[in-house]
Amino acid sequence: MVYENGTLIAESERFCYRSQLIVAELDLDRLTQERMRQNSFGQSIQYYREEPRRFRTIGFDIELPRTGRLLCRRKFERFPYVPSDPVLRDRRCYEAYNIQVQGLVKRLQSSRLSKIVIGVSGGLDSTHALIVAARALDLLALPRSNLLAFTMPGFATTQRTLTNAKALMDAIGCVAHEVDIRPSCEQMLRDIDHPYAHGDPVYDVTFENVQAGERTSHLFRLANLHQALVLGTSDLSELALGWCTYGVGDHMSHYSVNASVPKTFIQFLIRWVADTNQLGEQTSGILLSILETEFSPELIPSDPNGEQPAQRTEDVIGPYELQDFNLYYTARFGYLPSKIAFLAYCAWRDRTLGQWPNIPEDRRNQYTITEIKRWLSVFVWRFFQMSQYKRSCIPNAPKVGSGGSLSPRGDYRAPSDSEATVWLNEIKQIPDDDPTPDQ
Repeated sequence: MVYENGTLIAESERFCYRSQLIVAELDLDRLTQERMRQNSFGQSIQYYREEPRRFRTIGFDIELPRTGRLLCRRKFERFPYVPSDPVLRDRRCYEAYNIQVQGLVKRLQSSRLSKIVIGVSGGLDSTHALIVAARALDLLALPRSNLLAFTMPGFATTQRTLTNAKALMDAIGCVAHEVDIRPSCEQMLRDIDHPYAHGDPVYDVTFENVQAGERTSHLFRLANLHQALVLGTSDLSELALGWCTYGVGDHMSHYSVNASVPKTFIQFLIRWVADTNQLGEQTSGILLSILETEFSPELIPSDPNGEQPAQRTEDVIGPYELQDFNLYYTARFGYLPSKIAFLAYCAWRDRTLGQWPNIPEDRRNQYTITEIKRWLSVFVWRFFQMSQYKRSCIPNAPKVGSGGSLSPRGDYRAPSDSEATVWLNEIKQIPDDDPTPDQ
């Protein structure tokens, strides 16, 4: 048998009457990183050093290949946060969902609050935060009328997300409100003398953040009014990439349930809640509809019909499935970009290879090494260079899983003014041509 850090990698055939040779690919970096993080290995060295006969050391010579080779026997999950095995995936969804619920229950008990204020956009993150909040109130034997949900359409809200938000709030049984933030946004734009206030179609970052800020400002004042807690919705992927409005924006809340759950996993959590009817059949149907919604902040006005968003998040920050892969191996193991790119190419180069989680065939993507390098560069720049200051002051949140948390009070600590140059330079050294198994 060949094990790597307690995980079975390869084993010989049982009940075999001939000689066997088993070969496996071991990730020595992974072992090194784990030994740096865990005290148990160092302690075991001290213990077994006194009894050397317990181990037998065999020396050998090996010539390492001078050119890169693709992994032939070892398979890495395309979605490291989402197991492809359905039994393991269901178990992880169950654990993660209940950790989030229990974290929120504890915060409500500690703060002596019985009401929750939440903004509901009709997108994935606020949807999942809403269903976690509903379950937390159920466990506390509090009525769902203590869940005060507000959908706040702005200049770019599409009819699809607005309809989904209203339907979800109605199905959950919370107290639903609609607050049109456009008048207050227009006032702010006039106050700061923004070109939009003079009739110019200028949709810059100020125009976007005025909307995000107005939503959050409303939520905090509503929480004051109702003696409630503002529940945040930002997820781990957005925190890693800095895809959130700092301070008075979606970055801030009294408590956040999604802060250590990546975007790819949130999709499966919502699907698990729907498939297992955690909140009833009516809610499950709406959740499945929300899962079909395009990723968009909906801050720039869309087409006249308002059916499709003018912004696509993944056009700017890259595919979440790739960025979550990059995040996992950066935050969890501290791998160099060159190794992350190598693993990503082995996992994503051919959609027909390996196992997939529950994803339709027409949505199974594959990427060239050029595409992987491009989006890895975006990740490195945003993660190391421009987003740490946001993560240095994020709200409390439960840690969900071993994939790493970016809370400064937990797994990840870094200076806010760090440089990404070293990582970016290494990415530039990666060849642009797709490697083959023989290279």
